Amino acid sequence: CILSDVKEEACVHLRNMDSFIRAVRQVEDSNPGLSPLALVRALRRTAGHDDMMTIHFLGGSYNLTDAAGLETAILNASSFSFFDKAIHHIVTDHGEERGVVLASDGTTVALAPLLLGIESGLKAKMEGTTAVGIFPLTLGRTLGLSFLSLQDFPASLRLGPNGCWDNVERPKVFKLSRPPTLATDAMINGGMDGAILGTDLSNLSASEQPQALSEILKGYYSFVLSEERGLDAVTSHVSPRRRELSRSILETLDLHSQLMETLTLVWKLEKTEWIALDTGVSKAVKDGLKTFVHKYWDCPQIIPRCQWGAKPPQDTPIPLSLPLKFLYIHHTYEPSSPCLSFTNCSRNMRSMQRFHQEDRGWNDIGYSFVVGSDGYIYEGRGWNLLGKHTRGHNSIGYGVSVVGNYTSTLPSRHAMNLLRHRLVRCAVDGGGLAANFTIHGHRQVVNYTTCPGDALFSEIRSWEHFRD
Repeated sequence: CILSDVKEEACVHLRNMDSFIRAVRQVEDSNPGLSPLALVRALRRTAGHDDMMTIHFLGGSYNLTDAAGLETAILNASSFSFFDKAIHHIVTDHGEERGVVLASDGTTVALAPLLLGIESGLKAKMEGTTAVGIFPLTLGRTLGLSFLSLQDFPASLRLGPNGCWDNVERPKVFKLSRPPTLATDAMINGGMDGAILGTDLSNLSASEQPQALSEILKGYYSFVLSEERGLDAVTSHVSPRRRELSRSILETLDLHSQLMETLTLVWKLEKTEWIALDTGVSKAVKDGLKTFVHKYWDCPQIIPRCQWGAKPPQDTPIPLSLPLKFLYIHHTYEPSSPCLSFTNCSRNMRSMQRFHQEDRGWNDIGYSFVVGSDGYIYEGRGWNLLGKHTRGHNSIGYGVSVVGNYTSTLPSRHAMNLLRHRLVRCAVDGGGLAANFTIHGHRQVVNYTTCPGDALFSEIRSWEHFRD
């Protein structure tokens, strides 16, 4: 039984990226000399992803002899069922999203747009042409149709949602947090990753040969961060940076025009009569793009409570009255070391929640948000609920803590930027913080603490909105 650590008679395919990469590696090992383009085409054929737009840009997989021949090899590897289920994206009537996998960084990725982006880049590299289909295939079609199909909904509900896995150690079922749009978070994550990797592959020099598909995926999703510098030391493209990387690639485009062109192409190819390309469509696209930019580029990725394994509050949470006027900066002190992976950061979150609930008798973990050094923010009490982080000031400000002891050293620059620029901008634009909010260190308003540590406090004194 491939892709699982259980005996064959009880074989259960785990829905994580590592399992998918291992399956790809098995096919590669069984077919020496296999090109990554031939393999990704065969995977498209296996999953039946031959809609009109894909054929327009990439050709029909059933007309590609390398894909047709390799499909037999995939069948011979006894993994056809796995690849079909892993790649084919659907959302069931019960809110289960399929065709998605859990990446090692704690985020969920739809494989279909990821692989289409990679195939686009590999095809352009092989042919020596420009990869014109990367944006329409990875994000354009999904975003455009989602904006149009939900024009009567509030902008905040036209994209997403995220969800949670039944078990992050052995993921099998991913349930969405509310009714889905066409552009779930997993579809957008996969689309951004496909755009990044496809662009990287299309930009290889004439003398560079692309790596095997398993190595392409492994380099992007499987990595180890150094404790000294975290993501600051990483020069390659990796998944925790998908938002900033995709923004740097796509923001140079006129996205409104790109989406309108994509929708025009959908209308022509698929004869989708309900797409009437008039001023109403243009406005829906403009409004949708504004929401997309805020939610997926301005805001950092926030790991939800259910994903890091939070226990429920011990009492009824109290809502905040927004917007708030203060942001209070903390360090955790204990845990004293930065957390550099989803596994480690999640363990730290559970430990802090247990300490706050059991030892201190609080309702929940005290912080509003916690900053990891793995590239992500972790949800504590969140945007809308009263925290317990800064005595006497909990109702007027968010409390955000950085994992680690920063008495004599600083967090990674990437972690500080997540807080200083991304989380703050997200809070202001989203109505959580007032535009003229004030930043304080914990020690400034509570006189018995040195939090957030001498080094970090000295650093935040130079930040915008800090006040003595």
